[in-house]
Amino acid sequence: MSDEAADQPAIEVRGLRKAYAGTPAVDGVDLTVRRGEVFALLGPNGAGKTTTVEIMEGYRRRDAGEVRVLGVDPDPGTPQWRSRIGIVLQGTGEFDELTVGEVVAHFAAFYPAPDDPATVIDRVGLSAKAKARTHTLSGGQKRRLDVALGIVGRPELLFLDEPTTGFDPEARREFWELIRSLAGAGTTILLTTHYLDEAEALADRVGVIAAGRLVEVAAPAELGGRRDALATVAWRTADGTAHREESATPTKLVAELATRFDGEVPGLTVTRPTLEDVYLRMIGHK
Repeated sequence: MSDEAADQPAIEVRGLRKAYAGTPAVDGVDLTVRRGEVFALLGPNGAGKTTTVEIMEGYRRRDAGEVRVLGVDPDPGTPQWRSRIGIVLQGTGEFDELTVGEVVAHFAAFYPAPDDPATVIDRVGLSAKAKARTHTLSGGQKRRLDVALGIVGRPELLFLDEPTTGFDPEARREFWELIRSLAGAGTTILLTTHYLDEAEALADRVGVIAAGRLVEVAAPAELGGRRDALATVAWRTADGTAHREESATPTKLVAELATRFDGEVPGLTVTRPTLEDVYLRMIGHK
């Protein structure tokens, strides 16, 4: 990649519009995803999130607007451009009678300069399963295989669609580490997820889509004014009565409470709005 290309956004969208039967699904979205970042796109079902991503991937045509993905218009895109992106859908397919090694090697043949299949298999943590038929894999292992197929072409940009749906907590954490390793190696990642803790753990920035419009883009800790929001300090008195107070200076309030209670404040908690709190407010959830 040239220095000039490295300075360009991985994704640049301006005025994107798409309607179905006259009903807007995407209504004037502007979005920039920087090279090398992990960007999470959040939104309820029907908000236009999937349509937006499918247009970026070249699967769906837009009605209006400008889209550049790695500097190229994905409609229609080119084989060379497609070799530069990786896509991990919610399910890649079934290859029950093939081994993990055979499937990855088969997909590697689709690319002009693929990574070594054995290296990719090791990278996603499936070396011990390289000779296992895919129908014997667990759900988490199959998801790792999906990622292997998405990265075997050495993509500059990786699309991940709901990557950990159906995972148990341990498998999710293992998958997060895999995503972090990919990002650490310089891969730009755009993921969609309904798990707000996942977005907060992985994303450099998040964007929220509601009713076809991009409501806000920010770092997870800053979305919806989270960093400057009032903190809620809660405690109990000696008789067990619960008290709550919102404060712009929670440390000062806690110090006052510590003095009042001679050091140990019963039931003390200090909380600020979570990412889920601000997300639900943004999408109009009451």
